[in-house]
Amino acid sequence: MKVAMYYSNSDVRLEEMKKPKAGKGEILLKVMASGICGSDIMEWYRIKKAPLVLGHEVAGDIAEVGEGVTGFRVGDRVTVTHHVPCGDCNYCRDDNSTMCETLRTTKFYPGGFSEYLRVPGINVKKGTLILPKSVSYNEGTFVEPLGCVIRGQRKAQVKKNHNVLVLGSGLSGLLHIKLAKAIGCRNVIATDVSADRRKAALKSGADSVIDANENVPEKLMELNNGRLADRVIVCTGAAQAFGQALESVDRGGTVLFFASMKPDERLPVPVEHLWKNGISIVTTYAADMKDLQDALRLIEEKTVTVGDMVTHELPLEKIGEGFRLFASGKSIKVIIKPYQ
Repeated sequence: MKVAMYYSNSDVRLEEMKKPKAGKGEILLKVMASGICGSDIMEWYRIKKAPLVLGHEVAGDIAEVGEGVTGFRVGDRVTVTHHVPCGDCNYCRDDNSTMCETLRTTKFYPGGFSEYLRVPGINVKKGTLILPKSVSYNEGTFVEPLGCVIRGQRKAQVKKNHNVLVLGSGLSGLLHIKLAKAIGCRNVIATDVSADRRKAALKSGADSVIDANENVPEKLMELNNGRLADRVIVCTGAAQAFGQALESVDRGGTVLFFASMKPDERLPVPVEHLWKNGISIVTTYAADMKDLQDALRLIEEKTVTVGDMVTHELPLEKIGEGFRLFASGKSIKVIIKPYQ
């Protein structure tokens, strides 16, 4: 079978690999759509493990069902997540399942940028969802990223009538905008350095946008009746955004670090300011089955629309172009279609 082997952001090669088989408790997925994620192009994060087949936002058809599998059959349309928690450890019992060691070590083989992938038994049981007929393969690739967004907003306790500032209007930022508006947040303001992405933020439901190169806290107060934001969500790895976040959150508010800076970058934290003003900082990582189920429900109900975010569909042999488009910021969502 054909796979896209990642060596670096500028070197993704179409290669041949032996087609896997479904073992006991496993399924073999024919990949019909696989989304390029922002984490796929974080070269500092990925290149140390290269070469490897990336791709974890997948949807497709079950091609084989291994011995002992129940609840699924050949031909089912499904989406599958690559990381799943054990459900039994201290982290899982304390509603911190994305900190579970099992979640951090589980994955499917070889990766979503391939014609087929093998789904291990634990992922079949804890990370596979049947797609409703009304949900397309493209929409199915959004279940995992939207699940991460749902988890992030739950941890940050985003509530109806909150004023929300989203820093960075790439895919994750746009999903945060859409979810915040679906929750009922009354004033959602987004930033980005790109004019095209600011337009995308408005199209996704943002009430106002700010050029990230401007004085963001000052502009925020102009657009928010003299107030800073109840919740600030950082959706870009740009170091300046993390500083802007701490300057843009109102008293008693919360900053969600949905994105991360590079490992060697440090953020000066004004502890006295945070302490005096009752400001919380929370982080989020990945999603668990409940988050994914909630995401699929919201997509099925069209409460959060995602199909309109797909800007490019490319065959597997053009994945290098997809990486270039995504890394350059000239796309919102690139979907790889191995059988296009």
